[in-house]
Amino acid sequence: MAVRKRIVWLGAGLVVASGIYLNNASWAAHPTEGLTILSHRGVHQTYRREGLTNETCTASRIDPPTHAFLENTLPSMKAAFALGADVVELDVHPTADGNFAVFHDWTVDCRTEGHGVTRGKSMAELKRLDVGYGYTADGGRTFPFRGKGAGLMPSLDEVLRAFPNRRFLINFKSNDPREGEAMAAWLAARPWARVERLSFYGGERPAERLRTLRPDLKTMSRGSLKGCAKAYLLLGWTGYVPAACRHSVVFVPINYRWAAWGWPNRLLARMEAAGSDVYAIAPVDRHDPGLGGIDTPEQVARLGPAFRGGVSTDRIDVVGPLLKRRP
Repeated sequence: MAVRKRIVWLGAGLVVASGIYLNNASWAAHPTEGLTILSHRGVHQTYRREGLTNETCTASRIDPPTHAFLENTLPSMKAAFALGADVVELDVHPTADGNFAVFHDWTVDCRTEGHGVTRGKSMAELKRLDVGYGYTADGGRTFPFRGKGAGLMPSLDEVLRAFPNRRFLINFKSNDPREGEAMAAWLAARPWARVERLSFYGGERPAERLRTLRPDLKTMSRGSLKGCAKAYLLLGWTGYVPAACRHSVVFVPINYRWAAWGWPNRLLARMEAAGSDVYAIAPVDRHDPGLGGIDTPEQVARLGPAFRGGVSTDRIDVVGPLLKRRP
C-alpha cells in the first residue's frame, strides 16, 4: 500500500512538473516583435564604473576618447540610430520656464562651466552652457571636449522634433510627483509628440503619478521593476502576468534569466500581450548602483543566436553592428 501511494504521488508530481514545463517552454511560444536595441544615452563617452555612486561625476573619469560624441545631445542620438539603435534612452529635468532639458546631472557643475541645480535654470540659460567643458580622461590635465559642447544641450521639444519617427525611453531624475504632473501637462500640450513611441522610467513618485494621469503610457520605476520581478517569480509559472509588469518596461539581468519564467520566447510573448517591453541587461552587481547594458560580444553571445527581445546597451558602437548582423 505504501509503495502504491508513493507511485501515485510520484506520478502526480510528474504530471504537475510536465504541466509547468510545457506552460513555460520557450520553444512553444512565438513573439511577434523582433529584436529591439535600446541605446542608453546614445553614443557617449565611456567611463570607469569602479566605485560608482549616484553622486559620481562621470565626466571626470572618462576613458581616453575614441569619438567626439557627448551623451544626451542630438549628434549622439543621430549616431546611435545610425549604428542600429531602435530606441534611445535620455534624461530630462524640468526647467524654470516650463520646458524639459535633456541632461543627466542634478547640477550643471560637473559637465559644464556653470554652477547650480539644473532644474533651477531656464532653457535659455542651459543653452548657453558648454556640455563638454568638464570631460577629462587624465585627472584634469587636459579637457578634450572643452569648447566643443557649447549650445548642445537640447530641450525635449528639439529631440522629438528632430527625430519624429523614432522611439525614446525618457528618464526622470527626481522623486518629485510634480514632475510626473508636469510631464503629463507637457505631453497634453504637444499632440505632435506622438506618445505611442515614448516610454518613461525613474523615481517612484513621478513615475506613479504619470501612470495615474496617463495610464496609456508605458511607465516604470525601480520600485515597480522590483515588484514585477518578485510577483512574476512567484506567479509567472502559471502564465499570469502581475499588474506591476503590465504596460511597462521590464529589465531582465542576464544572470537572473532563471527567475524569468518562460525565458526568452514565452516571457516575451506574455509581456508583449500585456503591453510591456522587455530588455536584457548586464549581470546585476550589488557594488554597481546602475543597470548596466549588454556591452561586450561575450554578453551578446549569452543571449543565444535566436534571441528576439530587447537589448539595452551602453555601447551601441560595439553591440549595434553585432546584433544587426543577426538574421
